[in-house]
Amino acid sequence: MKIAILGSGSWATAIVKIACESHNEVFWWVREKEIEISVKKYGYNPLFLSSCELDSKKIIISTNIKDIISKAKNLVFVIPAAFLVESLKTISKEDLKGKNIISAIKGIIPQTNQIVAEFMNSEFGISLEHQAVISGPSHAEEIASQRLTYLTCGSTNETLAKHFATNFACRYVKTMTSDDIKGIEYGGVLKNIYALAAGICKGLGYGDNFIAVLVTHAIIEMENFLNMTAANNNRNINRSVYLGDLLVTAYSQYSRNRTFGQMLGQGYSIASAQLEMNMVAEGYYASRSIQVINEKVKAKIPIADAIYRILYKGTSPNMEMKQLSESF
Repeated sequence: MKIAILGSGSWATAIVKIACESHNEVFWWVREKEIEISVKKYGYNPLFLSSCELDSKKIIISTNIKDIISKAKNLVFVIPAAFLVESLKTISKEDLKGKNIISAIKGIIPQTNQIVAEFMNSEFGISLEHQAVISGPSHAEEIASQRLTYLTCGSTNETLAKHFATNFACRYVKTMTSDDIKGIEYGGVLKNIYALAAGICKGLGYGDNFIAVLVTHAIIEMENFLNMTAANNNRNINRSVYLGDLLVTAYSQYSRNRTFGQMLGQGYSIASAQLEMNMVAEGYYASRSIQVINEKVKAKIPIADAIYRILYKGTSPNMEMKQLSESF
């Protein structure tokens, strides 16, 4: 199975590490020349997840995205959703013809307000039968240190889901399959928004007791939204790919979205928090897109609504969280 990973960040680096466990050759596109040089010479990404040791003998790395895409039939996209359109501006439908697309992007395309599966279908004509999504409670830092991780591969094509799941399994990564590609994608978008909420509460001084209640309401809210946007009779919201991913993103010290929210709760402006983090918090972009989508869906999502008002309407985090606390 020839595989190419597209993306430079921590999660992309972790996926390259996993791919090297079961492949003799892994193609990798990165934006930064500095990363390409370092991986070739020293076997690590100097800008993201630098502690992760990579098998450079197995990695063919380049900053030429067209070249990397041409090398493999199976393409794993790990580019932040906010930058996906820009990254693919030189790529045509012909370049992706006959390819299998797997998204490890836990975000929504802000320019079109689409999940990745919808974007790939509308922009490049890739049918859902040739797409999959991989997700789960999966912080890159823990994969780098080879801590046990569980991933779910979702696709409407059962054969494709099993194929990718098999190829991502290794000693420290266990995999399972699902047919809920859209639900997994939307769940991955929403959990980042809820992690922002948890971080804001932490920054405001709320304790674990309240945050636990907040997260409990968040999973109910997520299920409500998924049922109205991506109905699936086989979905169990308590599975690790939904509830587990929400929990780890809301509570973990590695969570960029929780960290971003905590800074806002402590009084940082959005611009200063983004500048200091120097990493993409997908929940920021997702918040606005979910609001646009929900104008048609009209699901009850009061936590997501509150985060949107904080991020884009300038309302007080303290006031919004107080009002939420009184509604629970």
